Amino acid sequence: MNNFSPFLQGSTVNLFAFRLSRSGVTTDCSHSLVFTTVFPLVNLDELMESDTAWIGWEKNERGKFGPRLSNMRNSIDPQCLAETAVDLNLKLIKWQLLPNINLEKIKCSKCLLLGSGTLGCSVARNLLAWSVRTITFVDNALVSFSNPVRQNLFTYEDCLESKTKADAAAQNLRKVFPGVHSKGYNLTIPMPGHPVGEILLDQTKSNVETLTELISTHDIIFLLMDSRESRWLPTLLGTINKKIVINAALGFDTYLVMRYGIRCADTADEALSCSTEGFKAIPGNKLGCYFCNDVTAPGNSLAKRTLDQQCTVTRPGVSAIASALAVELAVSILQHPRGASAPAFYKANNQDLGDDCGPEESILGAVPHSIRGFLSMFNHVMPATEKYKQCVACSDIVIAEYEASGFDFLLKVFNSCKYLEELTGLSDIHNEIGNLEVWDFDEINESD
Repeated sequence: MNNFSPFLQGSTVNLFAFRLSRSGVTTDCSHSLVFTTVFPLVNLDELMESDTAWIGWEKNERGKFGPRLSNMRNSIDPQCLAETAVDLNLKLIKWQLLPNINLEKIKCSKCLLLGSGTLGCSVARNLLAWSVRTITFVDNALVSFSNPVRQNLFTYEDCLESKTKADAAAQNLRKVFPGVHSKGYNLTIPMPGHPVGEILLDQTKSNVETLTELISTHDIIFLLMDSRESRWLPTLLGTINKKIVINAALGFDTYLVMRYGIRCADTADEALSCSTEGFKAIPGNKLGCYFCNDVTAPGNSLAKRTLDQQCTVTRPGVSAIASALAVELAVSILQHPRGASAPAFYKANNQDLGDDCGPEESILGAVPHSIRGFLSMFNHVMPATEKYKQCVACSDIVIAEYEASGFDFLLKVFNSCKYLEELTGLSDIHNEIGNLEVWDFDEINESD
């Protein structure tokens, strides 16, 4: 070995064979060995010319002799072992039940969770079970003593240390599985009807920019907040950026889980698929958002409520059910051939779909527009509603105004929610309804 390792010629080297064993929680290395090796004086050229068999050094890609190396990280590193074990259940699904499921598409999807409370924690754990590797949390609250029993990513110690919910959720999710890329943002989402004074102007603008950046860099946006108005800006930004948006909202014993329509052009295929006998359907680009069924703009819903009225009161199981459905709906969208453009089917006779999910399904089954659950009766319905042309969040009027004026438009909305009603024409509808009521009152007087 004169040409390659002359410093080992004739030297004595101690080799340590590290042997690690485990019994329960105890780790033992007492079976490790030390070997003493004496290297002889050898001429490599003469050795190669002889018929002597030898091992250890092999020709590399450059045709030079070198040591043979083996990477044992996948067999020894606990994090690598955890990743292999985590993916095993999903691989079994693919091997045994759904050979065509695209697990890599789910794994690579970047998910943004707006709200890190009861829904946010449960959604994160379900995403982790589907092997999603990038999960980002957004919230502006601290972990309180009432949280850990209902929100499964928080502990009593988090309360004592006054940790922010977003950071604590991200940290504890990494403790569950170190292979996940999770990060928390302590951020207040600006809302309609919540005026922005001069002191808060710069902070509000910074929050809008951060939220815009987060939404643009993630694939799936989950709206998991407490109030109606906090969902308005993410709805607008998610629609503009053509993201998959999943909304979940809770009542005492009811819940709503829905997907938003995606902005795209009409296609002949969509029109064809929506004309199947016995079914009606709404194309994916015409599905409504959370605000499409409203005729009033979102405002400050907490302004006149007492402290106890500001808290969301639900049966403990409602959030777990809703969060699981939200994740399963998102995964079903990812597995559908049309993705977020998948049409939402419903029976022509207005009955529930039941076992017949419609002519066009995801590999995992139905991809409904919305799921409304009633825990008191242990049932749910799956209605589908079209996009409202005067919607205060996703209509073309609102989008065009935002694209034209940007933050100035948002500032008008934050300072007065009535601005949205005037912009979309909802105020005219209110006036017409008011006039009809006056006419009805006059007719009653005349009949008397």
